[in-house]
Amino acid sequence: MNPAKPRPWQELKRQALARWHMLGERERTALKLAGWALALLLGWLIAVAPGLRVLKQTPAQLEAVELQLQDMQGLALEARELRSTPTVSAAQATQALQAASDHLGPAARLTVNGDRAVLTVTGVAAEALQAWLGEVRSAARARPLEASLQRGPQGYSGTVVLGLSGAAP
Repeated sequence: MNPAKPRPWQELKRQALARWHMLGERERTALKLAGWALALLLGWLIAVAPGLRVLKQTPAQLEAVELQLQDMQGLALEARELRSTPTVSAAQATQALQAASDHLGPAARLTVNGDRAVLTVTGVAAEALQAWLGEVRSAARARPLEASLQRGPQGYSGTVVLGLSGAAP
């Protein structure tokens, strides 16, 4: 490189220093204060504010995770209880299914074929359908395999297919 020719950044530095020395004492003090204020603002935005935001959000996130954990533990307990329940005979399962379906009234029709049962409903309320499902899970040891339900003004209509594999022959 040619030593006589200054580099571009050195030239810029020289020009900035020349301008700095041409400024009055008040202007230099004001620029120093502005520089410090800018440095403090950047330090706050980069280093402090993100940490404070995390500290503020952490308790709510921990509470949400704790609630999810409790829900999962409840579901795991329910699964263990369902696994430990004794099986019922096919006749008992069919009888329990029929009794639960009778609670739904004329809006429901049950068809049992081997180890499957199909419930066809027309205009059944969500609460009644939920209660029916809980009853058939516990009394008949049936589990839902598929559901094709549509919500209408009178309630749900469609079919629910249940597996009776929990019932003993």
